[in-house]
Amino acid sequence: MSSLLKEDLEKKLFGPRRQRLHEFIEVEGYLMAYLNYFFLAVTKNKEVEICMVKHWRVDREEKYEIVEKWFLKDLEMIDGKEADADNPHFEMHFHKVYNMEAYSCASKYTFARTLKRLNAMYLKKDFKIVNFDDTYLNDDSIWSSSNRDFLVLTRICFYASNLLCLSLCRLS
Repeated sequence: MSSLLKEDLEKKLFGPRRQRLHEFIEVEGYLMAYLNYFFLAVTKNKEVEICMVKHWRVDREEKYEIVEKWFLKDLEMIDGKEADADNPHFEMHFHKVYNMEAYSCASKYTFARTLKRLNAMYLKKDFKIVNFDDTYLNDDSIWSSSNRDFLVLTRICFYASNLLCLSLCRLS
């Protein structure tokens, strides 16, 4: 579903505006009657936009509307709320603080990693990323991946099974 959604949005919403869509996450609790997404897009002028898009269906047609838009250059800080807990809540600090809830903690980290990467590519601005575990935040970490939750869970299970095997081995 997510790749179809991305293709549909690129065609209907971002393509006509000549923007390149980099990443998106589903967010909860902002506009309850609709599905809501954060999108990170780069304009033809190399400006990075963070867009809140509501998504709904009328009959058989998918509808999308940008309901809020911010520029990465205006972002002062992203606060992950709790670095040591599986918590999908985060705050974006612009001139105003926006409390958000991602669909999952992995989505929240994907969003933060993409913000960090796009900042390094286009702005090289110093903005704070606080209350995120650096192990999961860095792109070069074994825990970060494009497969998100599944790959992380697989790796955790692999390490847990190794620990279990080691604990059951008799020492001579």
